[in-house]
Amino acid sequence: MLIEKERGRGIILTVMTILFLFLAVLAMRQSQILSIIDSELVNKIHSDSPFWTIIFSLITKLASPTLDLVYMVIIAVLLWGFKYKIPALWALGYGFGGNVLGAVIKKIVGRARPAGHMASDDGFSFPSGHVLGTFMVVAILFLVVLPVMQNKTRRLLIQTILCIWVILVMLSRVYLQAHFPTDTLGAVLLAYAWLQVAEYLYVAWAPKLQRVRFLSNSKI
Repeated sequence: MLIEKERGRGIILTVMTILFLFLAVLAMRQSQILSIIDSELVNKIHSDSPFWTIIFSLITKLASPTLDLVYMVIIAVLLWGFKYKIPALWALGYGFGGNVLGAVIKKIVGRARPAGHMASDDGFSFPSGHVLGTFMVVAILFLVVLPVMQNKTRRLLIQTILCIWVILVMLSRVYLQAHFPTDTLGAVLLAYAWLQVAEYLYVAWAPKLQRVRFLSNSKI
């Protein structure tokens, strides 16, 4: 299978969940410690460079939550076309489920965005929707697309580029004052924790779904 059973998945899920909940509680309570950490990081990242403003504005547009969903649908369609029907359904479930989870948590935490954010960046701040969506797109590519590639060097190069892309999206959201640094970190923790759940469900259900008639010819 593209996603195999792993012993440490439960430990990873537990650690990621605890770290995420810790950050979420601090954000919800408007912790002074969190504010100090965010302020120090913002001072190191933000500047008034027109060049970086243009670059990061472009990055943040390409990584918008709406476009991230479009990317997921395109990946799923391509997977389906190449007989990876069950991985395609898994990709959609992971992506759309993660977005719903993120939206619910945003409302529960209710953290206001940084002062000076653009009007287009409405809603609450924690966790970052851009980073959450980007991480999930990259995770889908890592787990059910890149393993199909035979060329190891090319696969490693793409993996490196994807990791850099996630970091750039995180930096862009902070640079443009759309999020606090800990909002972006929270999004990564949430997406990675949710990934452990999604991987577990894939391992448990993919073989069973192959027994369904219209999925019987699916590769897993």
